[in-house]
Amino acid sequence: MPRPPLRVVFMGTPGFAAVILRHLLEWDGCEVVAAYTQPDRPCGRGQQCRPPEVKLLALEHGVPVYQPLNFKTEEAVAELRSLRPDVLVVAAYGLILPQSVLDIPRLGPVNVHASLLPRLRGAAPIQRAVMAGDAVTGVTIMRMEASLDTGPMLLQKAMGIGIDDTAGDLHDQLAELGGRLLVEALGKLAAGTAVTIPQDHERATYAAKLTKADGLIDWNRPAAQVHAHIRGVTPWPGAYCTILREGQKDLRVSLGPGRIGPALSGDGAAPDCVDHAAAAPGAPGTPGTIVGLVDERLAIACADRLYLVDSIRPADRKPMDARAFLCGYLNACECDGGLAVCE
Repeated sequence: MPRPPLRVVFMGTPGFAAVILRHLLEWDGCEVVAAYTQPDRPCGRGQQCRPPEVKLLALEHGVPVYQPLNFKTEEAVAELRSLRPDVLVVAAYGLILPQSVLDIPRLGPVNVHASLLPRLRGAAPIQRAVMAGDAVTGVTIMRMEASLDTGPMLLQKAMGIGIDDTAGDLHDQLAELGGRLLVEALGKLAAGTAVTIPQDHERATYAAKLTKADGLIDWNRPAAQVHAHIRGVTPWPGAYCTILREGQKDLRVSLGPGRIGPALSGDGAAPDCVDHAAAAPGAPGTPGTIVGLVDERLAIACADRLYLVDSIRPADRKPMDARAFLCGYLNACECDGGLAVCE
């Protein structure tokens, strides 16, 4: 006899979760009976309320939407219980679920987590994996427990991280991978063939939530680490540093991902490939020093090599290319004292 579709209650909020929900809506093995998401909140300069992406997608497909502040009241828990879910699917919901909620679904609560657990439990696994310079990431489908990302794993699949991949790039790829892997895991749950694997808690690491302060670049690190850091905070909160200009106001600038450049010499001097028509003669390679241009990219000294940036955005301005920045903000059109230091 064919099995009836699983009754699924979905819980998620941002774009990552919306991709997971789309995969569920396209799968004939389940019926999404409700979508839970966080309340509409003001955002942006106008502070106007914008519905979460999960809410927009759910309403588009006629799925009832619930937006409780939390599950601290019996009314909120009873409302969820009345939906009689077989499975509770959670992906980037943003709320801690109490045991009273986790106990409701017949086949249990399932979470889609964008890391290879037990590595990088927590709120920002995608960004932290890139910032750490990891070569591999992935998605884990796990049964949920009351503690953070500690539940036994149902399925796990790895994916490589390219040398130029940003957190934004991986976000989209991992969301798609997570949606496909979730459907596979739910199929096993429905068939009674699912096998769980306990996590090795001794190997667990934590991926703390990002703040704007995480965007600050430390030029004292090797260029490979600087490159990983900038990619990890792209698109949010974005990488930035402050340029100290002699006799002028300090200038905060945002930098997009660039590429790792040539090595500095043993005495820290800039390599011969630097275009000295756009740098002070003999500019030292002290970390954070802007030493000129390499292939029309802004060359900034790190601990071991130069880091080459295509585009720079001064605070409250539009992005500009490296040569225009050197000329307009550092007075280095003809190498007349354009040396500056980033902090």
